[in-house]
Amino acid sequence: MTSYIQDSIALFRHYKKLGEAAIAQVSDAHLTAVLDPEMNSIALVVKHMAGNMRSRWTDFLTTDGEKPDRNRDTEFEAPPASREAIVKMWDEGWGLVFAALEPLSDADLGRTVMIRSEPHSVMQAINRQIAHYSYHVGQIVFLAKHFQSEQWKSLSVPRKGSADFNEKVRRGEASQR
Repeated sequence: MTSYIQDSIALFRHYKKLGEAAIAQVSDAHLTAVLDPEMNSIALVVKHMAGNMRSRWTDFLTTDGEKPDRNRDTEFEAPPASREAIVKMWDEGWGLVFAALEPLSDADLGRTVMIRSEPHSVMQAINRQIAHYSYHVGQIVFLAKHFQSEQWKSLSVPRKGSADFNEKVRRGEASQR
């Protein structure tokens, strides 16, 4: 039987890896570039995700997931100044995710946690964050792919590569995720 907690951790690790692979492909200048004034840069998306992760996963089972000292609006201002600062925020945020999830068992799934004073089961809270982080990692990948254009190295199945990929999966040489 599959453990929901273990599967969730695997999904979070997958999205973390996708984001890192996309970030690694872009120049430092592209980390703070935007396509239009209403968009967020990769750096601001990372800053927002890290702020959300700190708020949601610190004392996950015992405090509201929207911490009183969080100022979400500032997460979309003043991007981190360097690649190193961006990566540090990213790593610290994901560290909080895994530190909160790894001690849990499937028996914890029905426990109640609060997010913005609203009750959620642990499973609902995890699902909410999987959806949130996959959305933002998708933004990071989109921007990185746009900036890299023809130099983009596929993070999944490359164009016109489905048959080769499917054969590798069949032989156990590639992950389906």
